[in-house]
Amino acid sequence: MLEHLDISAHAPVLIAGPTASGKSALALEIAQRFGGAIINADSMQVYAGWRILTARPSPEDEARVPHMLYGHIPQDADYSVGHWLREVVPLLTDAPRPIIVGGTGLYFTALTEGLAEIPPIPASVRAEGDALRTGGGLDQMINALDDATRTRTDLRNPMRVQRAWEVQRATGQGLAKWQGATPPPLLPLARCHALLLDADRDWLNARIAARLDAMMDAGALDEVRANLAHGHAEHPSAKAIGAPELAAHLRGELNRGQALDAATIATRQFAKRQRTWFRARMKGWQRITLP
Repeated sequence: MLEHLDISAHAPVLIAGPTASGKSALALEIAQRFGGAIINADSMQVYAGWRILTARPSPEDEARVPHMLYGHIPQDADYSVGHWLREVVPLLTDAPRPIIVGGTGLYFTALTEGLAEIPPIPASVRAEGDALRTGGGLDQMINALDDATRTRTDLRNPMRVQRAWEVQRATGQGLAKWQGATPPPLLPLARCHALLLDADRDWLNARIAARLDAMMDAGALDEVRANLAHGHAEHPSAKAIGAPELAAHLRGELNRGQALDAATIATRQFAKRQRTWFRARMKGWQRITLP
């Protein structure tokens, strides 16, 4: 793939794409050939308890070139795009050339377009939002949003709906209004090599199935069991794709085959949402068609 890319010696590199599309492998190849430090832009790979199920780089890969912002957040901690952006700031100047890679599109848009400085959400509002989301109140939250925020929000994503509802509830202003006052970006797109991996659906689905099998062989079920044992089921880290389905198997609610089928479907659905979001929001990125 690198023979088709014109990578300069110093410009930051951004690599986005759906799950299982080969982002980490491409980042490692670029770092080894052209130099740089790999910085994580995946909202689940930041958590300490997930290496296998989130497909974090292996210890061997991490030893080959510098890797940053991987597995450094406790499983019971909250972590947001604002946290990530603040951690990235010093790495843009104090580290080797940054190669920022991941599947969390919101991290990339915050980095290249700016992030609204929204006040912290009180715990009481967060608890109210959790209760609505898990108790069948998603439509109630959607209906409470102002028109501009509702238009901008991915209404099929309960966590995005809850976030928008919480901001409006806590601040009295819609998320769209906060976003309208966004400061300048830390890293404008024009200063980067911005690469978007655009995978064929059937090719990607085959890779998702093969990778889940490999994860199971590597101990993904034990990883989920360890997280359940530490009482992390209600924390944001428990939303790792495939974790709820494997946890249901460990609780005896699904047999192994059912859990694997459900996890595969959940991963495919997640990849579809990613592809849709990337194509809508990353039109200025260099598209690399896979395979």
